[in-house]
Amino acid sequence: MVKPIVVRSLHNQVIQELGQQIVSGELEAGQSLPREELLAESMSVSRTALREAMKVLSAKGLIESRQKTGTRVRAAIHWNQLDADVLAWRCAAMPTDTFVEELVEMREIVEPAAAAAAARRHTPEQLTVIKNAYEAMAAAEDLDAWATADLAFHEALLRATNNGLLTSLFSVIETALGTYFVMSARNSANFKLALPQHFKVYDAVRRRQPEVARQGMLKLVADSRSNVHHRPGKSGTS
Repeated sequence: MVKPIVVRSLHNQVIQELGQQIVSGELEAGQSLPREELLAESMSVSRTALREAMKVLSAKGLIESRQKTGTRVRAAIHWNQLDADVLAWRCAAMPTDTFVEELVEMREIVEPAAAAAAARRHTPEQLTVIKNAYEAMAAAEDLDAWATADLAFHEALLRATNNGLLTSLFSVIETALGTYFVMSARNSANFKLALPQHFKVYDAVRRRQPEVARQGMLKLVADSRSNVHHRPGKSGTS
Protein backbone atom coordinates (compact mmCIF):
# COMPACT_ATOMS: atom_id res chain seq x y z
CA MET A 1 0.00 0.00 0.00
CA VAL A 2 1.12 3.56 -0.57
CA LYS A 3 3.08 5.03 2.33
CA PRO A 4 2.26 8.64 3.21
CA ILE A 5 4.87 11.15 2.17
CA VAL A 6 6.10 12.98 5.26
CA VAL A 7 6.81 16.68 4.89
CA ARG A 8 9.73 17.62 7.12
CA SER A 9 10.70 21.08 5.89
CA LEU A 10 9.65 23.91 3.63
CA HIS A 11 12.02 22.89 0.88
CA ASN A 12 10.74 19.30 1.09
CA GLN A 13 7.21 20.66 0.83
CA VAL A 14 8.18 22.35 -2.42
CA ILE A 15 9.78 19.12 -3.68
CA GLN A 16 6.61 17.16 -2.98
CA GLU A 17 4.24 19.73 -4.46
CA LEU A 18 6.16 20.40 -7.67
CA GLY A 19 7.16 16.75 -8.06
CA GLN A 20 3.56 15.59 -7.92
CA GLN A 21 2.47 18.28 -10.36
CA ILE A 22 5.14 17.22 -12.85
CA VAL A 23 4.63 13.46 -12.56
CA SER A 24 0.83 13.78 -12.74
CA GLY A 25 1.11 15.87 -15.90
CA GLU A 26 -0.32 19.00 -14.35
CA LEU A 27 2.97 20.62 -15.32
CA GLU A 28 3.73 19.36 -18.82
CA ALA A 29 7.05 18.47 -20.41
CA GLY A 30 8.69 21.56 -21.89
CA GLN A 31 6.64 23.92 -19.74
CA SER A 32 8.58 26.80 -18.19
CA LEU A 33 8.29 27.41 -14.46
CA PRO A 34 7.73 30.97 -13.20
CA ARG A 35 10.76 33.07 -12.32
CA GLU A 36 12.35 32.23 -9.00
CA GLU A 37 10.98 35.18 -7.06
CA LEU A 38 7.44 34.67 -8.37
CA LEU A 39 7.46 30.92 -7.73
CA ALA A 40 8.84 31.38 -4.21
CA GLU A 41 6.16 33.93 -3.46
CA SER A 42 3.35 31.76 -4.83
CA MET A 43 4.51 28.81 -2.73
CA SER A 44 5.09 30.93 0.40
CA VAL A 45 8.71 29.85 0.81
CA SER A 46 12.03 31.62 0.77
CA ARG A 47 14.11 31.72 -2.38
CA THR A 48 16.76 29.73 -0.50
CA ALA A 49 14.28 26.91 0.22
CA LEU A 50 13.10 27.02 -3.38
CA ARG A 51 16.65 26.75 -4.72
CA GLU A 52 17.34 23.71 -2.54
CA ALA A 53 14.15 22.08 -3.77
CA MET A 54 15.04 22.79 -7.39
CA LYS A 55 18.42 21.10 -6.94
CA VAL A 56 16.68 17.95 -5.71
CA LEU A 57 14.11 17.95 -8.53
CA SER A 58 16.89 18.47 -11.04
CA ALA A 59 18.80 15.50 -9.60
CA LYS A 60 15.66 13.39 -10.02
CA GLY A 61 15.61 14.39 -13.70
CA LEU A 62 12.28 16.24 -13.48
CA ILE A 63 13.50 19.74 -14.38
CA GLU A 64 16.45 21.45 -16.01
CA SER A 65 17.68 24.99 -15.61
CA ARG A 66 19.47 26.99 -18.27
CA GLN A 67 20.85 30.48 -17.98
CA LYS A 68 18.89 32.07 -20.82
CA THR A 69 15.70 30.00 -20.90
CA GLY A 70 15.11 29.47 -17.20
CA THR A 71 13.73 26.30 -15.63
CA ARG A 72 11.69 23.84 -17.68
CA VAL A 73 9.94 20.55 -16.98
CA ARG A 74 11.73 17.58 -18.56
CA ALA A 75 10.08 14.75 -20.47
CA ALA A 76 9.41 11.50 -18.57
CA ILE A 77 12.21 9.74 -20.45
CA HIS A 78 14.69 11.79 -18.41
CA TRP A 79 13.16 11.07 -15.00
CA ASN A 80 14.90 8.81 -12.52
CA GLN A 81 12.11 6.21 -12.68
CA LEU A 82 13.48 4.16 -9.77
CA ASP A 83 13.67 7.14 -7.45
CA ALA A 84 11.44 6.41 -4.44
CA ASP A 85 9.71 9.79 -4.66
CA VAL A 86 9.08 9.51 -8.39
CA LEU A 87 7.56 6.06 -7.92
CA ALA A 88 5.39 7.32 -5.06
CA TRP A 89 4.19 10.27 -7.14
CA ARG A 90 3.33 8.00 -10.05
CA CYS A 91 1.33 5.75 -7.72
CA ALA A 92 -0.43 8.72 -6.11
CA ALA A 93 -1.44 9.96 -9.57
CA MET A 94 -3.35 6.69 -10.15
CA PRO A 95 -1.07 4.33 -12.07
CA THR A 96 -1.57 4.39 -15.83
CA ASP A 97 -1.82 1.21 -17.88
CA THR A 98 1.69 1.85 -19.16
CA PHE A 99 3.14 2.20 -15.67
CA VAL A 100 1.36 -0.95 -14.47
CA GLU A 101 2.63 -2.93 -17.46
CA GLU A 102 6.18 -1.70 -16.86
CA LEU A 103 5.93 -2.83 -13.25
CA VAL A 104 4.59 -6.25 -14.28
CA GLU A 105 7.42 -6.67 -16.78
CA MET A 106 9.99 -5.76 -14.12
CA ARG A 107 8.40 -8.31 -11.77
CA GLU A 108 8.56 -10.99 -14.47
CA ILE A 109 12.27 -10.34 -14.91
CA VAL A 110 13.25 -10.00 -11.24
CA GLU A 111 10.96 -12.02 -8.99
CA PRO A 112 11.10 -15.50 -10.59
CA ALA A 113 14.89 -15.33 -10.59
CA ALA A 114 14.80 -14.08 -6.99
CA ALA A 115 12.56 -16.98 -5.94
CA ALA A 116 15.00 -19.42 -7.53
CA ALA A 117 17.95 -17.75 -5.80
CA ALA A 118 16.10 -17.83 -2.48
CA ALA A 119 15.55 -21.57 -2.94
CA ARG A 120 19.30 -22.02 -3.35
CA ARG A 121 20.62 -19.64 -0.70
CA HIS A 122 18.10 -19.01 2.08
CA THR A 123 19.04 -19.42 5.71
CA PRO A 124 16.72 -21.11 8.24
CA GLU A 125 15.97 -17.71 9.75
CA GLN A 126 15.03 -16.26 6.37
CA LEU A 127 12.77 -19.22 5.62
CA THR A 128 10.97 -18.56 8.90
CA VAL A 129 10.34 -14.95 7.86
CA ILE A 130 8.86 -16.14 4.54
CA LYS A 131 6.68 -18.65 6.39
CA ASN A 132 5.51 -16.02 8.87
CA ALA A 133 4.52 -13.70 6.01
CA TYR A 134 2.61 -16.53 4.34
CA GLU A 135 0.79 -17.31 7.59
CA ALA A 136 -0.09 -13.63 8.00
CA MET A 137 -1.63 -13.72 4.53
CA ALA A 138 -3.64 -16.80 5.51
CA ALA A 139 -4.85 -15.05 8.65
CA ALA A 140 -5.70 -11.74 6.93
CA GLU A 141 -9.34 -10.74 7.40
CA ASP A 142 -9.38 -7.70 5.14
CA LEU A 143 -7.66 -6.25 2.10
CA ASP A 144 -5.27 -4.00 4.02
CA ALA A 145 -3.99 -6.85 6.19
CA TRP A 146 -3.61 -9.05 3.11
CA ALA A 147 -1.69 -6.41 1.14
CA THR A 148 0.67 -5.76 4.07
CA ALA A 149 1.40 -9.47 4.50
CA ASP A 150 1.69 -9.98 0.73
CA LEU A 151 4.30 -7.23 0.50
CA ALA A 152 6.19 -8.78 3.43
CA PHE A 153 6.18 -12.15 1.64
CA HIS A 154 7.77 -10.74 -1.49
CA GLU A 155 10.27 -8.70 0.54
CA ALA A 156 11.27 -11.80 2.49
CA LEU A 157 11.89 -13.69 -0.74
CA LEU A 158 14.15 -10.95 -2.08
CA ARG A 159 16.07 -10.82 1.19
CA ALA A 160 16.46 -14.60 1.13
CA THR A 161 18.44 -14.32 -2.11
CA ASN A 162 21.27 -12.91 0.02
CA ASN A 163 22.00 -10.60 -2.89
CA GLY A 164 22.56 -7.08 -1.63
CA LEU A 165 21.49 -5.47 -4.90
CA LEU A 166 18.16 -7.30 -4.96
CA THR A 167 17.54 -6.43 -1.32
CA SER A 168 18.21 -2.77 -2.08
CA LEU A 169 15.89 -2.94 -5.07
CA PHE A 170 12.94 -3.80 -2.84
CA SER A 171 13.44 -0.67 -0.74
CA VAL A 172 13.21 1.36 -3.95
CA ILE A 173 10.11 -0.28 -5.44
CA GLU A 174 8.25 -1.00 -2.19
CA THR A 175 5.66 1.74 -2.66
CA ALA A 176 4.93 0.77 -6.25
CA LEU A 177 4.63 -2.93 -5.39
CA GLY A 178 2.35 -2.20 -2.45
CA THR A 179 0.04 -0.13 -4.66
CA TYR A 180 0.09 -2.83 -7.33
CA PHE A 181 -0.83 -5.57 -4.85
CA VAL A 182 -3.80 -3.57 -3.59
CA MET A 183 -5.00 -2.98 -7.17
CA SER A 184 -4.69 -6.67 -7.96
CA ALA A 185 -6.47 -7.77 -4.78
CA ARG A 186 -9.35 -5.36 -5.34
CA ASN A 187 -9.95 -6.81 -8.80
CA SER A 188 -10.00 -10.39 -7.57
CA ALA A 189 -13.28 -12.07 -6.64
CA ASN A 190 -11.52 -13.32 -3.50
CA PHE A 191 -8.04 -12.06 -2.68
CA LYS A 192 -7.23 -15.27 -0.80
CA LEU A 193 -7.47 -17.30 -4.01
CA ALA A 194 -3.76 -16.55 -4.39
CA LEU A 195 -2.88 -18.30 -1.13
CA PRO A 196 -2.24 -21.81 -2.55
CA GLN A 197 0.12 -20.40 -5.18
CA HIS A 198 2.04 -18.48 -2.52
CA PHE A 199 2.36 -21.70 -0.57
CA LYS A 200 3.76 -23.45 -3.66
CA VAL A 201 6.46 -20.80 -3.92
CA TYR A 202 7.24 -20.99 -0.20
CA ASP A 203 7.33 -24.81 -0.28
CA ALA A 204 9.65 -24.85 -3.30
CA VAL A 205 12.00 -22.46 -1.49
CA ARG A 206 11.82 -24.65 1.63
CA ARG A 207 12.62 -27.78 -0.38
CA ARG A 208 15.44 -25.96 -2.20
CA GLN A 209 13.84 -26.47 -5.63
CA PRO A 210 14.94 -23.40 -7.63
CA GLU A 211 13.12 -24.18 -10.89
CA VAL A 212 9.86 -25.02 -9.14
CA ALA A 213 10.14 -21.76 -7.19
CA ARG A 214 10.84 -19.85 -10.41
CA GLN A 215 7.81 -21.31 -12.20
CA GLY A 216 5.61 -20.75 -9.17
CA MET A 217 6.52 -17.08 -9.04
CA LEU A 218 5.98 -16.69 -12.78
CA LYS A 219 2.42 -17.94 -12.32
CA LEU A 220 1.84 -15.56 -9.40
CA VAL A 221 2.91 -12.61 -11.53
CA ALA A 222 0.79 -13.79 -14.49
CA ASP A 223 -2.31 -14.21 -12.31
CA SER A 224 -1.75 -10.80 -10.79
CA ARG A 225 -1.48 -9.21 -14.23
CA SER A 226 -4.83 -10.78 -15.17
CA ASN A 227 -6.44 -9.29 -12.08
CA VAL A 228 -5.12 -5.80 -12.70
CA HIS A 229 -6.44 -5.95 -16.25
CA HIS A 230 -9.85 -7.09 -14.96
CA ARG A 231 -9.42 -10.65 -16.07
CA PRO A 232 -9.09 -12.54 -12.77
CA GLY A 233 -6.93 -15.64 -12.92
CA LYS A 234 -7.68 -18.81 -11.02
CA SER A 235 -5.04 -18.19 -8.39
CA GLY A 236 -6.06 -14.68 -7.42
CA THR A 237 -3.55 -11.98 -6.64
CA SER A 238 0.07 -10.91 -6.42
